[in-house]
Amino acid sequence: MINWIISVFVNTIVLMVIDIIFRPSFHLESVGACLLASVILSIFRIFIKPILVILTLPVTIVTLGLFLFVINAILLELTSAVMGDAFTIRNFGMALIASVIISVLTLLIQEFVVKPLRKKD
Repeated sequence: MINWIISVFVNTIVLMVIDIIFRPSFHLESVGACLLASVILSIFRIFIKPILVILTLPVTIVTLGLFLFVINAILLELTSAVMGDAFTIRNFGMALIASVIISVLTLLIQEFVVKPLRKKD
């Protein structure tokens, strides 16, 4: 449970950073909307992403895993659709760029912030 909460918190921070960088094309209304988007996105990653990965496995293998960014972009678009005006993404290209940045920033935060903090305990 604590790992999921940490994951949601990291995703919230990453979504806020992307909102600041790409504000006209990628917009979240508030910090609360950002937290809600992170929770919804996390739930979609738990339940919907495995189904999409299995359905697109041949394409994912041919593209050496790069198609996973497309799946993550689809989940971002789905999250945006569920949240309505509180979370808007201008187009799929922006969702794809955000997907790549989310993956990189999450990896960096997990490796250089979360893991060292866990080792101290």
